[in-house]
Amino acid sequence: MINLIYKSKTINLNFKINHALTFWERFKGLLFYKKPIVDEGLLITRCNSIHMFFMKFPIDAVFLDQSNTVVKVVSHVKPWSVISPVRSAHSTLELPSGTISKRSIGVGDTIILEDCKESTSKIKNA
Repeated sequence: MINLIYKSKTINLNFKINHALTFWERFKGLLFYKKPIVDEGLLITRCNSIHMFFMKFPIDAVFLDQSNTVVKVVSHVKPWSVISPVRSAHSTLELPSGTISKRSIGVGDTIILEDCKESTSKIKNA
């Protein structure tokens, strides 16, 4: 028998997080960005799948349930790809490519978004 012990961790990314709430903001996403995002992200509410049509750079995608618990992570999502709907996801956090690996974000982590309405946030997983 193997016992798995999960030790919680806190990660402070100090990223600016924009919050896409309206249909147009969710549709647009990071579409018109010409350069890869750095130290910023986009939280898309009511979103359980993403497309990368017309994107110019890869991103990391973190899918969250309504409690902001990570239900799926996809690293280095390339332009012109599609992530199929994630059944238990309520929102998607789009981050710079490599963030999932660098910050060890995984399924079961809880993301705490503070001051997201003001487009600035500290992101922690515990």
